[in-house]
Amino acid sequence: MSSAVLAIRPLGFPWETADPFLFCAYHDDAYPRGNGAMGPAVPLSGRDIGQDFSRKDGWSMYHGETVPGFPAHPHRGFETVTIVRKGLIDHSDSLGAVARFGGGDVQWVTAGKGIVHSEMFPLLNTGEDNPLELFQIWLNLPKRSKMAEPHFTMFWNEQVPRALLADAQGRHTEVAVIAGRFGDVAAPPPPPDSWAADANSDVAIWTLRLEPGAGVQLPPALLAGTRRTLYFFKGAAAMVGGQSVQGPVAITLDAGVEVALAAGDTVCEFLLLQGQPIGEPVAQYGPFVMNTQQEIAQALQDYRRTQFGGWSFTDQAPVHGSEPQRFARYPDGREERPPDAVRTTAAE
Repeated sequence: MSSAVLAIRPLGFPWETADPFLFCAYHDDAYPRGNGAMGPAVPLSGRDIGQDFSRKDGWSMYHGETVPGFPAHPHRGFETVTIVRKGLIDHSDSLGAVARFGGGDVQWVTAGKGIVHSEMFPLLNTGEDNPLELFQIWLNLPKRSKMAEPHFTMFWNEQVPRALLADAQGRHTEVAVIAGRFGDVAAPPPPPDSWAADANSDVAIWTLRLEPGAGVQLPPALLAGTRRTLYFFKGAAAMVGGQSVQGPVAITLDAGVEVALAAGDTVCEFLLLQGQPIGEPVAQYGPFVMNTQQEIAQALQDYRRTQFGGWSFTDQAPVHGSEPQRFARYPDGREERPPDAVRTTAAE
């Protein structure tokens, strides 16, 4: 084990994470052609509909019955950061926000004192397959923010800053900076009550894509005590801190040192999660994450009483039409479409 690499472990489902993160769910579903009603154009026999995590034929319906995905469900006490690399997600929530996003877009939701949302995966293409690939990262909230007002925001693919770096041989690495900063490239501001908004949190969320044989240096974290995990999820082999690593694995790194990263003979892709630990007790019951069991009991009682604002949609699993255009409508009625330009910083 190199001095920079502290541990290597296989990836399960969901991926294990370190405080301040709770877990990361990686979905890579090879959905077939759509049936014209945004569901799969194949029989669903043999699946436990409503609870299908089977990956039969390379995909799952999850909690969806006709359209794959996750119908209305509550959250309290943490945040979801959803990075959609392929395919589309239809979001609806109890704040009144709706969105269709994908293709590199990021949605960041602070559940705070309580939100109900649905996340459906509409299969729009009827003449070809509908691959879907996404990360959903659960980022904890400190006690002071557990009961913050819920917050919904979008970072469109065109707004996510990227660093494009070339090594001495001209081979490229692209780093998408979703939280924190990579060198001179800084992410958009996180939601106001997020742990990532704390100047001392040192939270970073990056995705990295290395061309075959490309090399790049991971800069050290800003603060002592930061925890850093590198998820090697695509590619056969890479060098991490001078050590040969076979994917897919989670690699715990010493965040205080620069780490050399190099791809093997294939494209290699990584997700990096880092942050200062919140260091508070964690009590979790399904979609509720608080500090004590008494607070969990209160969350259940509050949800039964208020439904966290209620559900204004006629369906528990809303989808947003057959047009592929991405959009967001915020709780105040403001509508947003992706801008035109993506910010990329080139460096040698």
